[in-house]
Amino acid sequence: MNFNPAAGISVRQPAEKIQITVFDYSAESCSQIVLNSVEETFKYLESPTLTWINIDGLRKEEVHAICQQFLIHPLLEEDILSIGQRAKMDEINDRLFCLLPMIYFNSESASVDQEQVSIVMGKNFVISFQEDPTRDVFDPVRNKLSIKGSRIRNGGADYLCYALLDVIVDNYFMVMDKLGERIEMMEDIVQHQPNTRALARINYLRRQIFLFKRAISPVRELVNGFVKSESDLLEDHVTKYFKDVYDHIVQCNDLADNYRDMVLNLQEMYHTQLNLKMNEIMKVLAVVTTLMAPPTLIAGIYGMNFHNMPELDSKNGYYYTLGGMGLLLLLMILVFRKRGWF
Repeated sequence: MNFNPAAGISVRQPAEKIQITVFDYSAESCSQIVLNSVEETFKYLESPTLTWINIDGLRKEEVHAICQQFLIHPLLEEDILSIGQRAKMDEINDRLFCLLPMIYFNSESASVDQEQVSIVMGKNFVISFQEDPTRDVFDPVRNKLSIKGSRIRNGGADYLCYALLDVIVDNYFMVMDKLGERIEMMEDIVQHQPNTRALARINYLRRQIFLFKRAISPVRELVNGFVKSESDLLEDHVTKYFKDVYDHIVQCNDLADNYRDMVLNLQEMYHTQLNLKMNEIMKVLAVVTTLMAPPTLIAGIYGMNFHNMPELDSKNGYYYTLGGMGLLLLLMILVFRKRGWF
């Protein structure tokens, strides 16, 4: 999903349905609850336990209601409801906020799909807003929450926020692996079938890598914002975990740059293979033309039909001429092969 602010304001279409899932947990217990309305989440604002509220599907009314109840600034509410926002991190009114793309690889169309995810962190809660209610990458976090004594169960809201960011960034590497497989496949195709269809597929792959790179580049600044933040919501011992996420996103950006260079090399390889193929064709045509030049010359001479040409009266002149042409062709082929011309 792309958005150009200069082109005007895009209005988000409200989701047909929303799904609200709540994980209310402590070191000793964890409960997963599916709610029917955002009003049911209001009681978790002052809960003594930690709460992760995940909202799948965005509608303005529900987002506005939960933002008002959890004291989320209207500017952050606008960012949550926005379309195609650049990844960012912000801190307003004792609330830490981040917005970033959640990226998937569509195997059917070989394309990079993305949705916008917003995460709001308070003292004892984390709220995540997702566009697509049919998929996400948070299952590893859910699995860890179900394990008694896990680090996430013993951590605070800041550690939960880290865990959500970490699994999103880790999924970037999975998408990169799929793109890498496509690059390797295209290398084989270019070497054996350098045609216009292969070039079109290379250009399509280059565009997907470009879209991926453009989406994840700002995430580095986002994570760095958590590393440098002096918010009271972030414990000092959790900062090192955000530094680890920062290292991962830097590696992912570097890998995306390498893949972009590899695709450019694929284009150069395509043109090289095409030139080699053209050179082979021209070489064959040049050899054929050279081989046919002497017979053509002989045929042209005897095709002039002058009366004083003695060979015209020869009984076997036709056969002698054809035989001479054949011997000359054979001699030229032997000489060309000895010189390695073909």
